[in-house]
Amino acid sequence: MLLDFNSEIFSWIRGGLFVLFLYHFLIFFQNKSKLYLYYSLFLLAMTVYLLQHVVPENFKPFYSYVNFPIQFLAYAAYVAFARDLLDTRSHLIQWDKYFELEIKVLVLLAPIFMLIQFFLGYDFQVKAFTAIMPALIIFTFISYYIVLTRINDNFSFYFVAGSLIYVVLASVSFLEAFVGRDFFLSKGVEPMFFVYLGTLLQSIIFAVLLGLIIKRIEQKSKNAEVKLAVKLKEMEELKMTALQSQMNPHFLFNSLNSINNFVLKNDIEKASDYITKFSKLIRVILNSSSSPTSSLTEELAVLALYVKLEQMRVNGGFEYIVTLDKNLKLDHIKVPTLFLQPFIENAIWHGIMKKDGEKEIELCIKEVQGNVFCIIRDNGIGINKARELDQITQKKRFFGTETTENRIRVLHQNKGVTIETKDISVGIQTGTQVSISFPSI
Repeated sequence: MLLDFNSEIFSWIRGGLFVLFLYHFLIFFQNKSKLYLYYSLFLLAMTVYLLQHVVPENFKPFYSYVNFPIQFLAYAAYVAFARDLLDTRSHLIQWDKYFELEIKVLVLLAPIFMLIQFFLGYDFQVKAFTAIMPALIIFTFISYYIVLTRINDNFSFYFVAGSLIYVVLASVSFLEAFVGRDFFLSKGVEPMFFVYLGTLLQSIIFAVLLGLIIKRIEQKSKNAEVKLAVKLKEMEELKMTALQSQMNPHFLFNSLNSINNFVLKNDIEKASDYITKFSKLIRVILNSSSSPTSSLTEELAVLALYVKLEQMRVNGGFEYIVTLDKNLKLDHIKVPTLFLQPFIENAIWHGIMKKDGEKEIELCIKEVQGNVFCIIRDNGIGINKARELDQITQKKRFFGTETTENRIRVLHQNKGVTIETKDISVGIQTGTQVSISFPSI
């Protein structure tokens, strides 16, 4: 079996090399990496070289010209592959010049050996090859030593291990030039079998090595994506914190102004009650200020405290109705701290405060197709009328809502976030509705 080039083992090795060539050549077309181009050219050259043993007789003259040149070209592709794989341009700056020179010499030797065949014949090619090979082998072993000692990388170890397997086995075949072909045949093995075996083992190790490279590249890509995501999250939190720092002073100013009103009216009992509730609210706000977000449960608790304070300030008070979807997991839904407070504040001071009679604010939170909908509805004078009055009195635009809109958009990267404010006044029925939608996750 080891004497017949047409036997299954020789055929399987040739076929395997050709399949590996096609596979890595296609990868080269996908990512344009020269690493795969050099390796596929090496495999193609070795496949063509090994096919000489099974081609028809009329192809024999062709192989007398390309037998040795194809080996030089295969070795040139191998050295180019090694330079790219081990990045010798960076790790072995001085020695890389010798690798580059070696490639040029090997490519030049290919046409020279064709000319030797044309003018001097095949036997002279064999003699020239026999004279050159020891020098190539010595240079190769020195290169392996340099690679192992100067490049501290697992890739260099696997590369040298795979290469040594081929060099050692090919050197066994090369002994035919010294001990004769009959020596191998008497042992029941074709001398070229060792070249076949060395090429196969080397190619398998290199294929595994390329697989590890692909895995390393993918891991680096994933790590880069994770780092980018972390940086983006940090930037978003900084933006949220900056926006929140604009919100809190405004809210605190209005609350302190309310205390001042009670004091001016000499309503000591209400002032005391207000201060007590206000201190609770401040404690909750300070506890949550360390994080730019809070759960919807925490947000509703803060909002309830705030509304109780405002109910004390508004003449005649107002009714505050909260409707929650039972399917919502409020603890798992994250929103910016003091997210809904500015909308409730505007509903109070620009809506129901300017209306006589019963005053009502309704907050409805529900889930629709994976989105959270927060609807704030009041029966005040309506946003259109409020804006007209503000223009007449030359008041500043409503503060807080725009900042809050920016915060919720930053939190969700402006994906799936909609905020709509509309006047729902019809006839004698007046009011404003704010609808806020954002992803539940």
